[in-house]
Amino acid sequence: MSKETSIVILDGGRRTPRADILVDNKAPGLFSRFSTTQLGGMAIKATLGHTKIDPSLVGHVVMGMAQHSHRDSIYGAQGMRWRGGLGKDVPALTVARICGSGAEAICVGAEILLAGLRNDEERPFTVVGGAESMQYPFCLYDYRGKKVGAATQKYGPIEAKALPAGTHLQDMLLMSLYDPSAKMAMANTAEELGRRYGIKREEADVFAYRSHKNAKAARDAGHFDEEIEPVALPADDGGAPTVLKYDTHILEDPSPAKMARLAPAFEPGGIITAGNASAVVDGAAAMIIGKESDAERHDARPLARIAGMGVAACDPQIMGWGPVPAVKKALAKAGITGKDVDIVEINEAFAPQALACVRDFEKMGIDPERVNPMGNAIALGHPLGATGAILTLTCAYALRRTKKRYGIVTMCIGGGQGIALVLESMG
Repeated sequence: MSKETSIVILDGGRRTPRADILVDNKAPGLFSRFSTTQLGGMAIKATLGHTKIDPSLVGHVVMGMAQHSHRDSIYGAQGMRWRGGLGKDVPALTVARICGSGAEAICVGAEILLAGLRNDEERPFTVVGGAESMQYPFCLYDYRGKKVGAATQKYGPIEAKALPAGTHLQDMLLMSLYDPSAKMAMANTAEELGRRYGIKREEADVFAYRSHKNAKAARDAGHFDEEIEPVALPADDGGAPTVLKYDTHILEDPSPAKMARLAPAFEPGGIITAGNASAVVDGAAAMIIGKESDAERHDARPLARIAGMGVAACDPQIMGWGPVPAVKKALAKAGITGKDVDIVEINEAFAPQALACVRDFEKMGIDPERVNPMGNAIALGHPLGATGAILTLTCAYALRRTKKRYGIVTMCIGGGQGIALVLESMG
């Protein structure tokens, strides 16, 4: 691979902390006041501030976002671009591959640079990443053009008091997690994987405990510090803002015994609980990529090389297995084997889903102990459109910190897909 065809991630990418959508499952989450474009803008602004290139050299923005949650969500990456401080002459593209959106944005950004058909040679770098506010709204359907009170409702807000008795709203978060092609919700696809792989409840809980234990150890050791940009939270009373520095979902005193006491959340007798499923959080991440030759030309420090990519599809009823074929493709593209892999960051959508993939990774030669050494979504959360970008930063910085060479970032995707990136450290 020549420097003209090698795409590198520049040192300086940043992410926000990941904040639970609710505090103690009751109060509004710490990021509930921010839209997806605001979160993405924070990540882009921080990345521009930490990456050693002139922002005028950025010619494109590609950001992942899975679902609309706010009135400005339709603007997606364009909203993130201007909120992040880039000029009006920088085009922006929103990418949606559901849970893989953040990783897909990195892939699309790299392909724009390599294809050479749309990239700007005078501005050879691209901002990539993803953002997601999981503060999805409750939606009222089938009222456009109907009588509501004394008027026909065509546009604009609806007066709740004018709605007929029995009217109900549907939760966009829950609706989005149901796949009509599989005829089941995402959690049920993970239960199905658990049945096919013979995974027991105790195994799922031990895996969840490991996620929290590893995440807490990594946080306390400062391993997340170089990737996280703290976020100032305005005080409601007009006082001094508080600063959020870390992901909020990590348990301070986890134990398998505590996990075991939680009831099944999705199926009678099922093994998935609130404790061994991914946390629902808000967050964002961004980084700058470019050709290795351009990084060298502009004295920019590369953090990692994108050595391989893989996207695959599978049966929607076991959508969580998608990382397995995706990783096989990415390893082949990179020209390495599983035994060469030092760190794997697999999104822990649900414990049995991740465990099933880890078993198949081991058949490829990947040591299970190298999987999620700093915890993952069970402890840290899964902001859909941002997760792939967040895990990419975590993996790239970890490779440099530990002086290792190869890492894999991978995740399952609702509807029956998987995506994977192979990173080669250049730190």
